[in-house]
Amino acid sequence: MGGGTGLSVMLRGLKQKPLDITAIVTVADDGGSSGILRNELQMPPPGDIRNVLTALADTEPLMSEMLSYRFSAGSGLAGHSLGNLILAAITDISGDFVTAVRELSRVFAVRGRVLPAADQAVILHAEMEDGSIVTGESKIPEAKGKIKRLFLEPEHVEPLPEAVQAIRDADAILIGPGSLYTSILPNLLVPKLAEAVLNNTEAIKIFVCNVMTQPGETDGYTVSDHLQAVYDHVGHHLIDYVIVNDGEIPLQVQDFYAEKGAQPVQLDYEVLTSRGYKVIADTLVLFRRYLRHDADKLSEHICSLVQNWMARKR
Repeated sequence: MGGGTGLSVMLRGLKQKPLDITAIVTVADDGGSSGILRNELQMPPPGDIRNVLTALADTEPLMSEMLSYRFSAGSGLAGHSLGNLILAAITDISGDFVTAVRELSRVFAVRGRVLPAADQAVILHAEMEDGSIVTGESKIPEAKGKIKRLFLEPEHVEPLPEAVQAIRDADAILIGPGSLYTSILPNLLVPKLAEAVLNNTEAIKIFVCNVMTQPGETDGYTVSDHLQAVYDHVGHHLIDYVIVNDGEIPLQVQDFYAEKGAQPVQLDYEVLTSRGYKVIADTLVLFRRYLRHDADKLSEHICSLVQNWMARKR
């Protein structure tokens, strides 16, 4: 469950494993190409869904690049990705966004299923510590304040039934990585999704923590702060295991991120274990243009946890 770049990176590793994957993706995005299509066509935002479809696609690299291709010029086209436009077109043809996602998954031979958390767009609101309300997923980080709580509009949005059933049937539920307040928590604010996670007592529940803090969202957060935010919004202890990076991040990389207001998420191991979390810590980062999780190592840890969990259940 999640959204954004973090979920896509993890799925690129997991799709190589013998797993039956269902990705449940947020529909709160309101910025960029997704925001324009959402507002003009009255459809759920396609961007996060398109990223996940691309990550799970079992096609030639050129086809995946085509889905991600973003127009840089053209009146009305600049800023739009081709994948977003294709999803918008199939939604218009079929009259249903979920059908569009399903059909594009079939065309691109997606390994597993990709499901929006709901079949309608939701508006994300944040109440800040100073009492002000910020409206819109893209506006929340820009407010640069401390977030007290999130809430959705409509408050009692109905989840996609297939998403609820997938959670009920799951042997493992993975939450994250991704933007804590704008990609991960919006899924858990859909009441029946959070209930399904809580009520599936047979599944192992794993939280994959971000490597770096995010300006305007998790400034100064430790790993336990991320989990505390989940607890505060759901009201229950959901997570069994937390996977975290404890590898050294080169100083020049830290300096690069510091210019953007981000810093490494600190692993406060003793606090986590005192709260009942089991911690899997390893060097899990790669640096190319940006810091990313090492998808291969991350998927190895996830598979090992799930296999051991299933063996114990037998």
